[in-house]
Amino acid sequence: MVKKKSHEESHNEHVSGDNHAENQSAAETGAAEPQATPDEGSPSGESAQIAELTRKLTEMQDRYLRLSAEFDNYRKRTLREKIDMTKTAGEGVLVTILPVIDDFDRAMNSLRDTENCTAVKEGLQLIYIKIGDFLRQNGVSEMEVLDKPFNADVHEAVTNVAVDDEAKKGKVIDVIQKGYMLNEKVIRYPKVVVGE
Repeated sequence: MVKKKSHEESHNEHVSGDNHAENQSAAETGAAEPQATPDEGSPSGESAQIAELTRKLTEMQDRYLRLSAEFDNYRKRTLREKIDMTKTAGEGVLVTILPVIDDFDRAMNSLRDTENCTAVKEGLQLIYIKIGDFLRQNGVSEMEVLDKPFNADVHEAVTNVAVDDEAKKGKVIDVIQKGYMLNEKVIRYPKVVVGE
């Protein structure tokens, strides 16, 4: 005898068959999805990433080497320019003092040949004036220190001398060696005698 299936049993078989079909299609789909779209974890995605990173690294290394070489060339060029500048820095000063040296040569020659001392004195005074003009043109000025209060920052005391005049105490009463300034900077301190 053939037994008729109840409505409930046929429903259960139908549902279990649907679940089996869904599970089977999900398994096929899951297996097919990774092959269809390669993610970055796959060997082909990793090699593409490595190739890109290697290219970027090579580019950065090349850029670094070029910058390093460019900086090294700049450093060498500026060093060479500094050396050249220091070698020829005094050239302008020396060229302008040459006429004064020529005047001294003429004065020395005339000392040998002349009996007239007043002419030699006048010539030496002219040379002295030329040297003073030359120094002023180059920003060098003589420091006026005589009868000024002694200042240890700008004067070099050679000795102290007792003075009778109360007004001269603590002041410069004699200059042993003149002092000079170059554009407000002391380039040689005056050697002075101070009254006490």
